[in-house]
Amino acid sequence: MIIFGTRGYLYQLAMLTFVCGNCGNPAAHALRKYVTKFTLFFVPLFPISSKYRSQCTFCGIEHQLAKEQAEALLAQAAAPAGYPAQGQQQPGQPLGQNPYQQ
Repeated sequence: MIIFGTRGYLYQLAMLTFVCGNCGNPAAHALRKYVTKFTLFFVPLFPISSKYRSQCTFCGIEHQLAKEQAEALLAQAAAPAGYPAQGQQQPGQPLGQNPYQQ
């Protein structure tokens, strides 16, 4: 007899603050990753699917995100405050010039 199935896991990746598209309030949003793994004899072996979701802490609405959108939000959250993400232009800075490089 072989016992197999699936099990779901929830990972909270970050807490981000932006304006909610549903309620219009600037609120914290939880960025979460839902992973479903194949199990054999109750031991998780490998992931079958992954889904990314963002949930507003004010109104509670949840939006599904594409993997690329979730990674972009994570990169934005990881960038230090006051500095643009890598490859982005600062406001008011002329194109093609970086004052920190010679």
